[in-house]
Order: sequence, then structure tokens, then C-alpha cells
Amino acid sequence: MATQTQTALQVNAIMIGVKDLARAKKFYGEGLGCKTEQDYPAFVKFTLGEGSSSLALYEREAAAKDAGVSSEGSGFRGVSFHFIVRSKDVVDEVIARAERAGGAIVRKPTSTQWGYFGYFSDPDGYLWKVASASY
Repeated sequence: MATQTQTALQVNAIMIGVKDLARAKKFYGEGLGCKTEQDYPAFVKFTLGEGSSSLALYEREAAAKDAGVSSEGSGFRGVSFHFIVRSKDVVDEVIARAERAGGAIVRKPTSTQWGYFGYFSDPDGYLWKVASASY
């Protein structure tokens, strides 16, 4: 349970790395009827329904590069889970809390043109990105 000093966590987006973005876009969009929310050359985001996390498709190689890991082997499993939080301070807080809980910092938080983000992995190696559009 979250206390006043803790930040409640909520999964905002599920991103999967795909080998063939056009094929995956067709499957989710046309095949399953997911509504396209954003559509870029290497990235597509779908709305899955009210109250649901969104689903993002990202070219596998680009997604691995974003996390700073190899796309082959155990470094990147083709999926990462994302927390979108309100500020840089919350990004740092969540990354630190994950490390204290036994996770590993995979990519230290850094500023980018669109905001601030970092990655940690859970004890089984699953990737989690924590990001904020606020610096």
C-alpha cells in the first residue's frame, strides 16, 4: 500500500518489440480492431479501451537501443513495461526504489528532447522504463 511519501505505481503503456512493424500494425489495427493513437515510421501506439494501458509497437532493434541493451539473447526480451510519471523527481524515486528492492538499473535516468527517462530490470530481467515529459 502506498503511503503519502510513496508514489502509487500504475502501468500506463505496454510496448512490444517487433521484427516487422507493418505486419504487427496490420494485425493489431486491422486484425484486432485496435484504434491507432500514434503512427510513426518506427513506432505505433494503439488505444486498447477505456481504463486500459495502451499498446505500443516498436521496431525490436530500435527498442533495444532505446533501453541501451542488445536485442539478442537475454539482454532484451522484446517487451518492456512503462511507468509514465509526473516529474523527473518521480522518475528518480521509482528507479531508486526498484534498485533497493533488488532490481538493477539498466539505463540511468537521462534527459532527452522530449523529457526524462531511465530503465531498470526486475530480478528476472524484465525491463521497466520510467519516464516523464517534465524535466
